[in-house]
Amino acid sequence: NVAVGGSALGLNTTGSSNIGVGQEALYNNTTASYNTAVGYVALTTNTTGDHNTASGNYALAASSTGSYNTASGSNALRSNTTGASNTASGYQALYYNTTGTYNTAYGNEALVYNTTASYNTASGYLALKLNTTGYKSTAIGALSLNFQTTGYYNDAFGYMSLYDNTTGYKNVAIGTWTLRKN
Repeated sequence: NVAVGGSALGLNTTGSSNIGVGQEALYNNTTASYNTAVGYVALTTNTTGDHNTASGNYALAASSTGSYNTASGSNALRSNTTGASNTASGYQALYYNTTGTYNTAYGNEALVYNTTASYNTASGYLALKLNTTGYKSTAIGALSLNFQTTGYYNDAFGYMSLYDNTTGYKNVAIGTWTLRKN
């Protein structure tokens, strides 16, 4: 283990091959292994989650038992508790995700309000921003599927495509502003 910063890996007991750099990085880690946390309070709540990578202040800060997560950016996956196999890159990407799994978010505030939904992919500023429990949707392009909350099986490719869709399902939009008011 490597710990640099006040209280980094402070409660570690048998966890091995961990790296904590920053104030309280991996502080609560007890038995978890193969985690990397760089940033203020990064992965601070983690106790038994393995194979996580957090880079940025508050990245994966609430994650306790979630494993195989990657968070890059300030507040990325900040609220994640037990969600596993998520990837978030960008300021507040997947911020409110708690138990959702297999989500991928690239871009500032992409999938920011996702809480329990799984198997979503968002790439672009505010893509799938308001999604909370909608699942198996793909949004590529800034503001695509921006208002989806519970919709599912939607695919949006292009700036603001399927922008106003909230609960609709099984839609495909390709191109800028396509099915914007759906």
